[in-house]
Amino acid sequence: MPFVPLGQKPFFDDKNHAFWVLQSAGWTGYFVLRSLGGLANNMGLLFVVPTALTTATGYSLTLLMASAYRRLIQQRPIITWSLSIPILIIAAAIFSSIETWAHATFYRPEEMPVGIQFFGAILLDFSLLAAWSALYYGINFYLLLEQQSDRVERLESQASSAQLAMLRYQLNPHFLFNTLNSISTLVLLKETQRANAMLSRLSSFLRYTLANEPEGTVSLAQEIETLKLYLDIEKMRFEDRLRAGFDIDPAALEARLPSLLLQPLVENAIKYAVTPQEEGADINVAARLQGVEPDRRLIISVTDTGPGLTDGMQRPTSSTGVGLANIRDRLAQAYGTDQRFEVQTGREEGFGVVIDIPFQSAKQRKDSA
Repeated sequence: MPFVPLGQKPFFDDKNHAFWVLQSAGWTGYFVLRSLGGLANNMGLLFVVPTALTTATGYSLTLLMASAYRRLIQQRPIITWSLSIPILIIAAAIFSSIETWAHATFYRPEEMPVGIQFFGAILLDFSLLAAWSALYYGINFYLLLEQQSDRVERLESQASSAQLAMLRYQLNPHFLFNTLNSISTLVLLKETQRANAMLSRLSSFLRYTLANEPEGTVSLAQEIETLKLYLDIEKMRFEDRLRAGFDIDPAALEARLPSLLLQPLVENAIKYAVTPQEEGADINVAARLQGVEPDRRLIISVTDTGPGLTDGMQRPTSSTGVGLANIRDRLAQAYGTDQRFEVQTGREEGFGVVIDIPFQSAKQRKDSA
């Protein structure tokens, strides 16, 4: 988009106003140049009169042409050009006739043109009106293209937001099913106190997550708090078998990332590391900054001490499983190719995932918006 000073609208924001400004300025310039040319060639002050008549003719004809072009520009190209060219030829013939008659009236009244002589200036006038037509169509085609480009950009933005929202909403039913199933089990076992505590924490978790826009971002500090709420709920199920640790660089806490990005990774670790092992497993979440401004990166890792890929356990590594596929899609939607999602296949024990995304604080996102 072109730079527009604060408080001013783009010139073509009001197409009607822009047309009258350009139309008046163009024909005023034509009148001044033709008049100065006649005076420079010793045509006398009287030359101003036929020039004024010619200018008024051209001004009026182009208004009629603009009215026709305004309708034709919406038609198919073959119709637009097959009708615009005859209009241009007819307008040039009328313009030339009036111009020739006006100059003959004031300079050679005894030799009034007849027949084909009325078209004495047709080549010059045709060129002038052709240039006007080209400018009219050029400006309007550019504005139409810009409108279509803006519309496509808005639609792409809306589609991207809808895709991000859809991916985000995939997570909640998956998580809710497991949690509500656990609450139901506790109720059946008549452990009402634990069921009530889990329900209370679930309520806090949902209130916390639903407060954020599905396609929006949160700070890493908020994401960690959300994770802790989620882990509090899961600890009601697994107790001491689930051991969570956090190693977060304080400088990374203000980094922005898509909301609920890490929860599927922790859920994946619980499913494949904590659940199948009697002794449970440790789950560790680490985050640090890497590089220097303005190319700093946020590196996040989620690891566990459960079965690794070399232990015969079929753990999802790419497109299998809703959680990991969801994260890949959300990262691609949010950062395009400027991101990395890597499963640590070379670990000697356990399982790990690394996310590498650009570091952006809330201020940086606001400045770049």
